[in-house]
Amino acid sequence: MVAGLEPCDQGSILIGDRDVTDVAPKDRDIAMVFQNYALYPHMTVAANMGFALQIAGVAKDEIRRRVEEAAKLLDLTEYLDRKPKALSGGQRQRVAMGRAIVREPQVFLMDEPLSNLDAKLRVQTRTQIAALQKRLGVTIIYVTHDQVEAMTMSDRVAVLKFGVLQQVDTPRALYDRPANAFVAGFIGSPAMNLLEGTINSGNVSIGGYNVPIEAAVANKAASQKIIVGVRPEHLVVSNEGISMTVNLVEELGSDEFLYGTTNDDGGKDITVRVGSDSNIRRGDVIKVKPSAMHFFDATEDGARLN
Repeated sequence: MVAGLEPCDQGSILIGDRDVTDVAPKDRDIAMVFQNYALYPHMTVAANMGFALQIAGVAKDEIRRRVEEAAKLLDLTEYLDRKPKALSGGQRQRVAMGRAIVREPQVFLMDEPLSNLDAKLRVQTRTQIAALQKRLGVTIIYVTHDQVEAMTMSDRVAVLKFGVLQQVDTPRALYDRPANAFVAGFIGSPAMNLLEGTINSGNVSIGGYNVPIEAAVANKAASQKIIVGVRPEHLVVSNEGISMTVNLVEELGSDEFLYGTTNDDGGKDITVRVGSDSNIRRGDVIKVKPSAMHFFDATEDGARLN
């Protein structure tokens, strides 16, 4: 819809102060970067990058200037005379970005541009796109299913579920105060633990362990059943708390993630982040106590309560 390829059912789209809802796609001053590089195989890198300008009738000297400028930004200067088949995946994606940059649009639309790259290259290119955006000062609307990409690259993140906007906020606000259980479970790696809780006499029982809950929060709940969200780093190994059996220990150098199941009737999956010196092993039964919690309604929308 931002590109003008789909009509809007309602609302309006503004680029700056200009309403482009009914403006033809070619007149919107946007540039797209696709998941597949969509480069012309018979053209050089320079020709690929300058092709849209050539079609628009821009002078050759101006095309050359813009292409060389974009190539310098993207470290592609030495590859300008090569064909796409002589480039790596990361270089091809940078050419695709260069093709968008030379147009000097008001908005870039990027549709999962890194999904075809391997893990190491993805991290490297992610950093380059973020740095590029800061230098150009142009808005980028970036679609991704990788929430690490969303968290590390964005100034603001919009979380969608089945096409419905759940929350739009800064990455930090999404992490600290998710609007509902869906956002809570989506943002964060590993994901937030979402455990069933039962409110009873000023407490909420999770996995057989009682923790206090404020009356104002408890009164917002639609029923006695609620969802308690706890980040892996907010579960502390203790002498009391939720009993769990460790099924897997994932060592990451400075930290370890313990993946296990609670030992109550429900047997829910639970993840705990501990230091690398924990000495906890697979099969151990431990107790963990939450140091910070998020409370959500146990209804379909899973709205935040606290």
